[in-house]
Amino acid sequence: MLFFKVLRKIKAVFTARLKPVDCVHDYIVKGRIPWSTGYNEYKWQQITRSLLDSDLLLQWKNAIPFHQYGKGIDERIVEYPWIFANLQPSATTLLDAGSTFNFKDIVEHSLLSIKKLSILTFYPEYHCYYEKAISYVYNDLRDLPFKDVLFDEIVCQSTLEHIAMDNSMYGYTTEGSTTIVEKNYEYLTVITELNRVLKDGGVLLLTVPYGIFENHGFFQQFDAEMIARITKQLEKNGIVHMSYFKYELEGWKSSNEEECDDAYSFNPHTGKGKGVDGAAHSRAICCLKFTKKGA
Repeated sequence: MLFFKVLRKIKAVFTARLKPVDCVHDYIVKGRIPWSTGYNEYKWQQITRSLLDSDLLLQWKNAIPFHQYGKGIDERIVEYPWIFANLQPSATTLLDAGSTFNFKDIVEHSLLSIKKLSILTFYPEYHCYYEKAISYVYNDLRDLPFKDVLFDEIVCQSTLEHIAMDNSMYGYTTEGSTTIVEKNYEYLTVITELNRVLKDGGVLLLTVPYGIFENHGFFQQFDAEMIARITKQLEKNGIVHMSYFKYELEGWKSSNEEECDDAYSFNPHTGKGKGVDGAAHSRAICCLKFTKKGA
């Protein structure tokens, strides 16, 4: 979540003199190396194109299998289309729990223009879009400052893996943060809170990095046991459907839980997990859609 935003700000200092088109060209001709000059511009170019492609979004909505998509790009190239394909095409109250919508290319999407959007994150960010009537709230996701059954839709994109982890690299710490290598189950408190503020009949769209359990300090990669705890908790109140996507040498593809079980992540900070496949970060993700039972 926040890692990508911090890295983007750092790289912006070094690429400020290059126009976006020059950055993208530079990135392509130099071999499309993740996190090199032009990577971020290229990534957002591809994300924006995907979100404007109605045929592609329909394919994702209908869960039509795909492969060789988004080569060399991190999991955002999969998460955003999956989320937008599953958002209701109508006016709703929408909570972005984690602030992954707080980008110009996202907030200007026509689908969000008809929704009442609230963005909740722990700490103020450099860019804000108040002129679009977006509400910004700063708080811990484990203690949401909202009344019960308030939102029609909730998005929690690549955020759970950072809960109660070592966030010192972002300039702040949260209560209960840990640097131990064992699994951290504080994310289940967030699930309880998201379920609480979701309306009956509402939808929660949740994504996390998936595969073998890994603790990278500032985030943890979820495994099957950790996902099972989420589904067990949510299934008491509604229906859970999961989709899995895996990164391979030629890009992302539709997958399943078993095929993704042994996936490992690349940590650009430490170099851990770097392979020859060009993966930019996670090599598999779990996308969970929860529909809450009506009253």
